Amino acid sequence: MAAWKSWAALRLCATVVLLDMVVCKGFVEDLDESFKENRNDDIWLVDFYAPWCGHCKKLEPIWNEVGLEMKSIGSPVKVGKMDATSYSSIASEFGVRGYPTIKLLKGDLAYNYRGPRTKDDIIEFAHRVSGALIRPLPSQQMFEHMQKRHRVFFVYIGGESPLKEKYIDAASELIVYTYFFSASEEVVPEYVTLKEMPAVLVFKDETYFVYDEYEDGDLSSWINRERFQNYLAMDGFLLYELGDTGKLVALAVIDEKNTSVEHTRLKSIIQEVARDYRDLFHRDFQFGHMDGNDYINTLLMDELTVPTVVVLNTSNQQYFLLDRQIKNVEDMVQFINNILDGTVEAQGGDSILQRLKRIVFDAKSTIVSIFKSSPLMGCFLFGLPLGVISIMCYGIYTADTDGGYIEERYEVSKSENENQEQIEESKEQQEPSSGGSVVPTVQEPKDVLEKKKD
Repeated sequence: MAAWKSWAALRLCATVVLLDMVVCKGFVEDLDESFKENRNDDIWLVDFYAPWCGHCKKLEPIWNEVGLEMKSIGSPVKVGKMDATSYSSIASEFGVRGYPTIKLLKGDLAYNYRGPRTKDDIIEFAHRVSGALIRPLPSQQMFEHMQKRHRVFFVYIGGESPLKEKYIDAASELIVYTYFFSASEEVVPEYVTLKEMPAVLVFKDETYFVYDEYEDGDLSSWINRERFQNYLAMDGFLLYELGDTGKLVALAVIDEKNTSVEHTRLKSIIQEVARDYRDLFHRDFQFGHMDGNDYINTLLMDELTVPTVVVLNTSNQQYFLLDRQIKNVEDMVQFINNILDGTVEAQGGDSILQRLKRIVFDAKSTIVSIFKSSPLMGCFLFGLPLGVISIMCYGIYTADTDGGYIEERYEVSKSENENQEQIEESKEQQEPSSGGSVVPTVQEPKDVLEKKKD
């Protein structure tokens, strides 16, 4: 009886899971060639995938959850997916070059999603890009609500001006990353001090910073640099994104599972520098920490001891290693100043020699990781091609040997035939013209000849 109840419970759970999958898939539309003509009628969030792509298969259940969530909250954004291999012409028109590719299509505009492939991040992207490019903040209550909701956002304060036109242009390019608002001076919190109007501000890290055209240069470049919090928990994706900012990244490389004093101390030092020396270093440095050294090892092509501090230039793959022991904040500040004045020499880079080294390192790392994770698979992947190559080489060698042997036999047979022909020719010359039998001529002894003569 107990076994029957357990079996019934398992069957019920399986049924519920299947129903959930069916329900989720019902809110994601499978798109075909008709999508090209009808897409302008709505705002679409589309996953361009390939059936054989492993990352696409991993994204599929998350994408189904996105479709269900967007439908349940009444979003105007429709969620769909398209097999880019079956409809390659449509995919190429949208600039699809890899799988999966997520795009939000709004009128004639197509926005690429480049963030983490999680449900919440994808939905946040859809809400941000599908709405107004620049959203008004009509009251202080709304302003405070945005501060609580968003960790980083930009605000234009003032009326019509050339600066606002630049702000709109920057927003149209960078809306995929962050939020853009506009407000009047009366709406801005009292703690904000503005020297002149109009102005562009970024609110983050529980404070604000004002754009200065003279010191910060191009507005779009400034926004691209300032769209990150000053201190971040880093991963490979964030480091890749930071490459566009042109900033150096000061990292505490630690093991977060290790609670020893040295690990926590280095992390605290980086956090303190990011907070207390923000005005001094924010134009040139981004600060954070990274759990583990695997990703850093691939950049450095070396084994980095943990815990430690490293400074990366992700735009050209250069890095700076410590020239001193970091005991306190002052040591870290001095290390950063030495980097800025050129005292600490940059290592790595993207020269031709470094690229060749990286190719060799990546190949070696791939082979080692395959054999570590699955020795049998490694033997199959690398042993099978080597075996095929060996068989081919053996076949070529034996073919050459047999050819030489046949050629030698042919030369010997040819020589024997020539000899035989010479013998036959000599016999024919010795035959009498009458055609009688050939009698060999034997020379008689000299004394016999003399007796005959007498």
